[in-house]
Amino acid sequence: MGPVTGFDVAVIGLALVVVLTIALGVRIVPQGFVHTVERFGRFQRTLTAGLGLIIPYVERIGRRVNVMEQVLDVPSQEAFTRDNAGVRIDAVAFYQVLDPARASYEVSNLELALLTLTMTNIRTVVGSMDLDQLLSHRDEINERLLRVMDAAASPWGVKVTRIEIKDILPPADLAGAMARQMKAEREKRASVLEAEGQRQAEVLRADGRKAAVILEAEGRREAAFRDAEARERLAEAEARATTLISEAIARGDLAAANFLVAEKYVEAVRALATAPNQRVVVVPIEAAALAGTLGGIAEITRSVFGEGAPPAKGSGRPPAAGTPPPRS
Repeated sequence: MGPVTGFDVAVIGLALVVVLTIALGVRIVPQGFVHTVERFGRFQRTLTAGLGLIIPYVERIGRRVNVMEQVLDVPSQEAFTRDNAGVRIDAVAFYQVLDPARASYEVSNLELALLTLTMTNIRTVVGSMDLDQLLSHRDEINERLLRVMDAAASPWGVKVTRIEIKDILPPADLAGAMARQMKAEREKRASVLEAEGQRQAEVLRADGRKAAVILEAEGRREAAFRDAEARERLAEAEARATTLISEAIARGDLAAANFLVAEKYVEAVRALATAPNQRVVVVPIEAAALAGTLGGIAEITRSVFGEGAPPAKGSGRPPAAGTPPPRS
């Protein structure tokens, strides 16, 4: 090889400058990021994900901005409610950069600005609500914080997507009082439900007794109606039988009269025999002369209706002692 001349050094130097210039002008932007391009310190344009080119020595990469949705962990802080109850609140915020230029040049430290804004608005919202409302309306708190934060971060090219309250911790003594209050409220509900159940049970039992009394009264009425109807039918039957017997006697049929007298006599004897306090029945000796009595009735009837009346039928029993035999 020959000695290195000045021309060779110049060529080598030029080649190195070209390689360095190309290296400085080519930029690779990863996915999810946007790079801002500054020309002489002034914002010029942005480079999106992929291969990008800038003018070496004139332009440079200013800010590397993350345009993915990011999580901002809000540290725990103490705030006071409208009724002067101190609570400790943990929250988390989600945001996304929509305009990298404004997020880079409109605010100095975007994350610190969002964090401070979130903490300030949490204190404002908590101070406008009572403790009970604060504990039971987390959705309302999240909505109010999101609305305020989104409006405040909009000039920075940032969209606040969600704000969630992770935890609300009241003081220990206040938490104990709330637990006792909750217990008393649940015991009250249990007592009310038990009293309501007893009242309904009493109402149902009263309705059952009422229905039973009504059915019993209806049963007695139906039984009385049936008894009255039976007595009416029996009276009609007795009246009919008496009428038939009277008609038979009027026609001279002494057997009907004998039957009626004998039936009444037998019923009287049966009543005496079936009495609950009667164990011995004394039958008078005149009862043996029943046939003779019937025969006497027949003779009286014959004398009333004349000799043409039919003779009385025998009772089928032998004549009583001392009774003269009938004439032939």
